[in-house]
This record gives sequence, structure tokens and C-alpha cells, in this order.
Amino acid sequence: MKLVALYKEPEDRDQFKKKYFEGHIPLIEKVPGLVGTEFTYIRAALQGETYYMMAVLTFTDKESFKKGLNSPEMAAAGEYLDSFAKDQYTLFFGSDSE
Repeated sequence: MKLVALYKEPEDRDQFKKKYFEGHIPLIEKVPGLVGTEFTYIRAALQGETYYMMAVLTFTDKESFKKGLNSPEMAAAGEYLDSFAKDQYTLFFGSDSE
């Protein structure tokens, strides 16, 4: 299972990256069941809305995904993210199969 986040263009990229990678990601890395993170900077939109960055958090399976999402560690990471990027991201989840 994967948790995908799409981030809108921040007002200050340097400030966003500092808070994101030095504050938010260390909290995310403590989430139980998380086995991988991947980040992609979006260069341009071919159609639809433009975003700045995409993050993909990978969990071992559906059960670990549920536990991770409901963990105190995820709550702390989400609270911190909202302290500097509230209403600037979209979250959704998916998997490699139907």
C-alpha cells in the first residue's frame, strides 16, 4: 500500500524544503510499517493542475498501512506538516494491484 501526497507550489521553496526534509520527514520515518519513501519534483503539468512535488510512502501491506496511518507517529508528522503547509497538499492512497 502507498500513501501519495501532492504538494502545491509553496510561497518560499527553500523554507518549505527545510521544514519538510529537516522536520517532517524525520517524523515520517518513525511511522511503523513504513518501508520506503520517494520524492519527485514536478516540472510541468501536461493537463490539469500543476503541483510542486509528489511524495510516495510505501508500506509492506494493507494491515501495516492501516496501523501506520493510525499511529501516534503519523499524527505527529501530520500535525507538523499542517504547521507550515496546511491546505497546500492532497493525500490519497493506492496499491500496485486492484
